[in-house]
Amino acid sequence: MQIVLLSGGSGKRLWPLSNGIRSKQFLKVLRAPSGELESMVQRVYRQIREAGINAQVTVATSANQKDSIISQLDDKVDIVTEPERRDTFPAIALCVTYLNKVKHIDPDETIIVMPCDVFADSSYFDKISQMAKEVESNKSDLVLMGIVPTYPSSKFGYIMPNRLNPGKIDGFMEKPTLELAKELIQNGAVWNGGVFGFKLGYLIDKITKYFNAQTFDEFIHRYVELPKISFDYEIVEKTSNLSGVYYKGRWKDLGTWNALSEELSSCKIGNVIQSECLGTTTINELSIPILCQGTNNLIVAASPDGILVADKSKSEDIKDGVNAINSRPMYEERRWGSYKVIDNVEFKDGFCALTKQLTLNLGCSISYQRHSYRDEVWTFIDGSGEIVIDEKRSLVKRGDVIIISRGTLHALRAVTSLTFIEVQRGENLVEEDIERFEYNWG
Repeated sequence: MQIVLLSGGSGKRLWPLSNGIRSKQFLKVLRAPSGELESMVQRVYRQIREAGINAQVTVATSANQKDSIISQLDDKVDIVTEPERRDTFPAIALCVTYLNKVKHIDPDETIIVMPCDVFADSSYFDKISQMAKEVESNKSDLVLMGIVPTYPSSKFGYIMPNRLNPGKIDGFMEKPTLELAKELIQNGAVWNGGVFGFKLGYLIDKITKYFNAQTFDEFIHRYVELPKISFDYEIVEKTSNLSGVYYKGRWKDLGTWNALSEELSSCKIGNVIQSECLGTTTINELSIPILCQGTNNLIVAASPDGILVADKSKSEDIKDGVNAINSRPMYEERRWGSYKVIDNVEFKDGFCALTKQLTLNLGCSISYQRHSYRDEVWTFIDGSGEIVIDEKRSLVKRGDVIIISRGTLHALRAVTSLTFIEVQRGENLVEEDIERFEYNWG
């Protein structure tokens, strides 16, 4: 069995902790059994393994989320990045082609596709195993997971099981009105859980309707030829031989502050003081303290990207306000560690200065690179490492200051966990001003 995790999202509904690069599934706000904080994607991966599912996991994602996945899941998973976002059918087709052309997975292999940010009990993953067995039985072309509803909702799609044979599926309804949702539930309909099971060869045959790529590189090159359409519309609704597996238990979309706050183990995370507060949830990623005094039913969240103060009942409606904020992400996880922007200023004459605090994890390195439009000053404040300046290698440690002029080739490797302050100076301070080269640390 192969599992494909879908990782997407724009990162707006959980602002300011999430942004265009750091989507909700990467926020470390959930309490793991070990007592440490973990993200949604880390939780799902842990639950897959705890359920005894011995499957290789492949993550389908966008290029700007790749580093976050590597940072949080290390080399435990394969990662396939979309050349551009084109909805769930192209993303799943990309992963299936990768498994077929690169990993050489047999066409008869079972594939389970699921979201990477589902919040469910361990029994949900037992249903994943049951879906795999259904696929292997060859009784249907496609197996879906239905979620037994706990209330009528217009936010979910619905699956209509066959009344005489509930294992078979008769039809679907996409996000009905609340009144129609009540009627559907009374007639036995279940929520569409967005989990699909099929044989690899089944989807390969569907993809060739558009083109038959001989290699994975050719598929990537022709990716734009696939329609921008969901897997539900392109595959599920056009498949007549369907079966369903149904899960009854905790299942939530933690895509809003109100929903997320209900599942947190504490009403405060980070440097937070609350006094005489009722129903207020505060998360602080800044070093400065947040004091909440006599506040009721609020969401207070602070990160380098900004500060949110919202009534819980209105916290689902912040997207329009976030759309009006036009600023770069101020915090990112990378495969080598993380950085946060401390200060960003543009002077009257157009000269700019951007200050970051970066942390390289032990043994990790920043690529050999140069910049065309900026100079940099690195001040090392903790740990030790090796730096390369135009092929010359030397040691760096706390207290060292390195000046890197534009056009200078440079790389950095952490001998221990290494933290430093970077000050960029110039007239055009953009992340795209970077040219990378190969370097062998030996």
